Amino acid sequence: MTSPTTCASAPVARKADGQDPYVWLQERDSTEVLDYLKAENAYTDAQLGDQQALREALFEEIKARIQETDLSLPSPWGPYLYYTRTTAGDEYARHYRCARPADGSHQADEPSEQLLLDPNVLANGGFLSLGSFSISPDHRRLAYSLDTSGDEIYQLFVKELDSGEVHSLPFEDCDGSMTWANDSQTLFFATLDDTHRPWKLHRHRLGKANAEEVFCEPDGRFFLQCARSSSERQLLLQLGSKTTSEAWVLDADQPTQAFTCLAPRVEGHEYDVDHGLLDGQWTWFIRSNQDGINFALYQAPATGIPARADWQPLVPHSDTVMLDGVTLNAKAITLSLREGGLPVIEVRPQSLPSYRVQLPDAAYSLYVQDSLEFDSDRIRLRYQSLNRPSQVRQLQLDNGQQEVLKQTPVLGKFDADAYVSQRLWATAADGTQVPISLVVRRECLGQPTPVYLYGYGAYGASLDPWFSHARLSLLDRGVAFAIAHVRGGGELGEAWYRAGKQEHKHNTFGDFIACAEHLIDKGLTRAGQLVISGGSAGGLLIGAVLNQRPELFRAAIAEVPFVDVLNTMLDPELPLTVTEYDEWGNPQEPQVYERIKAYAPYENVQAQAYPATLVIAGYNDSRVQYWEAAKWVARLREHKTDDNLLLLKTELGAGHGGMSGRYQGLRDVALEYGFVFKVLDLAD
Repeated sequence: MTSPTTCASAPVARKADGQDPYVWLQERDSTEVLDYLKAENAYTDAQLGDQQALREALFEEIKARIQETDLSLPSPWGPYLYYTRTTAGDEYARHYRCARPADGSHQADEPSEQLLLDPNVLANGGFLSLGSFSISPDHRRLAYSLDTSGDEIYQLFVKELDSGEVHSLPFEDCDGSMTWANDSQTLFFATLDDTHRPWKLHRHRLGKANAEEVFCEPDGRFFLQCARSSSERQLLLQLGSKTTSEAWVLDADQPTQAFTCLAPRVEGHEYDVDHGLLDGQWTWFIRSNQDGINFALYQAPATGIPARADWQPLVPHSDTVMLDGVTLNAKAITLSLREGGLPVIEVRPQSLPSYRVQLPDAAYSLYVQDSLEFDSDRIRLRYQSLNRPSQVRQLQLDNGQQEVLKQTPVLGKFDADAYVSQRLWATAADGTQVPISLVVRRECLGQPTPVYLYGYGAYGASLDPWFSHARLSLLDRGVAFAIAHVRGGGELGEAWYRAGKQEHKHNTFGDFIACAEHLIDKGLTRAGQLVISGGSAGGLLIGAVLNQRPELFRAAIAEVPFVDVLNTMLDPELPLTVTEYDEWGNPQEPQVYERIKAYAPYENVQAQAYPATLVIAGYNDSRVQYWEAAKWVARLREHKTDDNLLLLKTELGAGHGGMSGRYQGLRDVALEYGFVFKVLDLAD
């Protein structure tokens, strides 16, 4: 039970006997646990009750910048253009197609328009996440999957596009993936094991009541994923842990045959495969780290399954440039690189000189959004920066000519030049230079201003600067926004990632603290004005630095935070634990146990003053269980010596990504921003 339960006082979780006094909060669906979570929600509502008008104003303000009724840029495929429409008042975009114009334009032809899927009807006011959305090669069917609770377990459906008839496939525990063979009759899908890991691949023939298991991955560290190759001629089965991978291939015209292994797994060897053309010949393209941690690209004839010894280097390994990915078209190979902490696109047209895509900003986000059809001579790039809204740029592959096809509109008064985007460098304790991306209103330069500092730092993920309509509500109230590109992320390549994992995890926390200190030392902000935020593994980062240096920060926001890392990693029955050993280590090993225990946020809560903290959890979250946040908040309440706000909000109908629907997402942002303004005492 909790005491007291009134909204005026913070709930106090009871302490059980044993080493972990709050382990009882892991008793999912028990009345006591639900009552406690509801009491925390009621307390949060009461503490933020005076902000109701502000939150509503923020919601309307953010919504007013967004073009609620809009059409996505149509993508050509076969005889159709495929696209989505958003309509004011609807939570989800509708999916459409229309006849492809003969003149090659990208204008939707409304008279021939066909509604393919309306998630608004399917959601019926509840949670909805659309997993797969896959059109069959003959364009007659749509395979799609739905998660209606947030637990990332999907139901599979096939819709006959001529008649509109929908078939629900009778399979359980699906991960949501659906991959067509070229006969447009055979679907491959994956199912989850007891730890929520995709581990079995199944083959289903339309019209049949059953599915055949075609592959099983018993190693709990490996995830299974199936996809179509760029050429559309092969099916690719990729198996991967955090450190090792293996690929199997199958002719997409022969779906009843067995997959064949391209190269048997070897511990530490990571590779992925695609199929395309090189000098007019069908070729396997293999991105591999066999010659260095930043990966190289190899090629082998697709006349059979080549031995690894037959792979021929195409793009050699570089000590300074990371090969992040490869996009194949019939007329060019496009390389996604990382250099100097930024993404770079390099195009290698067939029989023409290679070149790099030129862009206007010093710090930005850039990636290949759409390779279009394999035979296309163009691709589409998505480009944005902290002060520049997202653009879809069409790139002519042979000569590098760019055309902005669509820029995300910002309604109302908006001038990108009113905001200054900067790249700063902090010095970590070991001398390492850590990049920071920052954006602030121009008139706020040269004086200390409140800063919202965001961080993640895990799994090699890169947090490239991105534009946000909602963030303007921070910037226009004099709050700067910054991203700490700490080690453990992938911004500066594979070495940057490895320097922030396993036995080097302390670098992630030290880098973030160094970034905060840099912002203060340079007079950009003060400790009393600094708000920090992170989610999931970024929530672990927030929890760790709060324990280590709480005086540096005025407030913190932790979303679905991975803060009970030691207990989670000690329980191999929990979803994803075994697969995470390569990232954090296996605490069954004594030295790893001590290492994780030394930084785990839950274990290291101390009797000290903590900044105001807002914690968000998802009750149906299968990646970071709700109780991690709940236990952490309970222990913070027990030990902290201050009177600062400590709030826990558990979304009882959502999972790892929070509530579904675009308007609900805006309300969640309004809640967080309202909390920031309350703590910083910023008048609206």
